[in-house]
Amino acid sequence: MTKTRNTKRKDSNRTVLKKEESQRPNGTYSYRWTSDDGERHVFYAPTLDELRMKEAELAYDIHDGIRTECRNTTVNQLFDLWCDLKRGIKDNTLQNYKYMYNTFIRPKFGLQKVVCVKKSDVKRFYNLLADDRVMKIATIDTIHNILHQVFDMAVDDNYIRTNPTEKRLKELKQSHNFEVEKRKALTVAEQNLFMDFLKRTPKYNHWYPVFTVMLGTGMRVGETVGLRWCDIYLEEGYIDVNHTLVYYSKGTGLGCKFAINTPKTKAGVRQIPMMDFVKEALLIEKKYQEENGLSCKASVDCYTDFIFINRFGDVQHQGTLNKAIRRITRDCNDEVLLKGEENPILLPPFSCHSLRHTFATRMCEQCVNIKVIQDVLGHKDIETTMDVYTDATMDLKTKEIGHLQDCFVLAM
Repeated sequence: MTKTRNTKRKDSNRTVLKKEESQRPNGTYSYRWTSDDGERHVFYAPTLDELRMKEAELAYDIHDGIRTECRNTTVNQLFDLWCDLKRGIKDNTLQNYKYMYNTFIRPKFGLQKVVCVKKSDVKRFYNLLADDRVMKIATIDTIHNILHQVFDMAVDDNYIRTNPTEKRLKELKQSHNFEVEKRKALTVAEQNLFMDFLKRTPKYNHWYPVFTVMLGTGMRVGETVGLRWCDIYLEEGYIDVNHTLVYYSKGTGLGCKFAINTPKTKAGVRQIPMMDFVKEALLIEKKYQEENGLSCKASVDCYTDFIFINRFGDVQHQGTLNKAIRRITRDCNDEVLLKGEENPILLPPFSCHSLRHTFATRMCEQCVNIKVIQDVLGHKDIETTMDVYTDATMDLKTKEIGHLQDCFVLAM
């Protein structure tokens, strides 16, 4: 009788190996399989039990339609793909996303394989940014926004089942109890101090027109520095806001440039009525340029004849305006303190955007219709107007409570 030869493969422990399983010379194990695209793949494990756990995960992925051929795709590779496919955002926004990603995500977190990123990994990464790098919540918010979109694409394209960044930012905010810095408007007294100092101080009065236009229209800084003379309708009494000037990085090592974009939202395309002092400020700027032989030499995306220019005829940079505000604030406060008055009014630290907030607050104080405020500020939805720009000053609160008091009759 012929003896049947046992052809089943076994490992060193005499355990029968399945098809495509094998034990390597160093005692570890490997498993090979072919993906739908015909490519051969392999993964390894130190023990047979761990190998078979990976095999079970692979079978589960194949059953659910997860793309097994993409198991080695890294977060960095997926982000690059996302950038190539992303549409519907402005170029400067995309460049800002790339800068944030390359600076904070790509060097370490981005090296991980997409399928290996767990919710705990994301939580650990956010904690690192908040605790070790002491990063502001607004910056972490931007990083989260990028990662969330990238992992959303991974879910949509069947790289993974669920988005590991889901709810991670909310957890971070709750655990760290971040305080969101409120935008503060200048009080009426501070506003008047600032504008009066600009107008009567020779060193700074060339800044009076641009800051007056911001304060008197509530325009965003990019909308203001992007204004051209053809956008001003002095006789009709309005400003036509139809574009914004941005300054952004063209990429690593490629420098920065100015560009023309559409306003932040569709509602940003609007017409703003001009108050008399705004018209006056524009005429002052025109006269100043004529007297000093200044003219616009800049051309940005075929746009030229910009109103607010520097001494070289180039468009103004937002950073330059904010630096000017800091110098003006310093010198103004020094002048006030030299007078030695008791409880003097001083200018607080503020920026160009504070002037927009100040304009909105003045409108709220005068009980301007909320829909008018929304339209003038160019907000897409009324919630933004309500949430951000109805942070009334103490003067207004006191005044309104005083009116409320008249509604009550106290029993004596």
